[in-house]
Amino acid sequence: MIPKEKYFTPDNLQSKSIEFLDKAKSYYGKREFSYSPGNSALLVLDMQDYFINESSHAFVPSALTIIPLINSLIDAYSSLNLPVIFTKNINTKKNSSMMAKWWKELLTPDNPLSCISGKLHTGNGRVIIKNQYDAFYKTNLDEILHSDKIKQVIITGVMTHLCCETTARSAFVRGYEVFFPVNGTATYNENLHLASLTNLSHGFAIPVLTEDIIKEMKS
Repeated sequence: MIPKEKYFTPDNLQSKSIEFLDKAKSYYGKREFSYSPGNSALLVLDMQDYFINESSHAFVPSALTIIPLINSLIDAYSSLNLPVIFTKNINTKKNSSMMAKWWKELLTPDNPLSCISGKLHTGNGRVIIKNQYDAFYKTNLDEILHSDKIKQVIITGVMTHLCCETTARSAFVRGYEVFFPVNGTATYNENLHLASLTNLSHGFAIPVLTEDIIKEMKS
């Protein structure tokens, strides 16, 4: 069993966020990328009750702590009529491929925990159904982003080391500049979270704080 821990709490969120950002930036180096809100889209990955509800065996403890931060990003994007795209991971026996073999369980359409958590400000955001970690794989996400002339994506949600990291890598190879809030995603424990942040910062994504993204949007 992979150990679960609530490494993000309301009390330590600020200090942990800065700690993670400092560690990630040490791998990011001196690359220069400028955030451009008008050319960006916010992706909110798999914030479903399956991962958010404490009664679920797949519950991600730190996800509850970051919901207010994600909602702040959603509200900021919505206020400027910028794209907000939610994903739901849904599997059937037909489309599951390795997911079923790996996890021995499927999050099916009839599972009541498959819904996006009511704690999220879904508003007028678009919802994409995906069936693998990668939000681009066999979905119309790339088409949507291209139609909106999007050049940059902000990736939030769960889990940091699975769907969020895989989607960040996939966005990079498709030519998008990827911004990855260190306090905008969550997974089962700190080791997994930090491993993703350092790996992505070295070759795929720009580590940021959610609050810094919001400040840039308001400036």
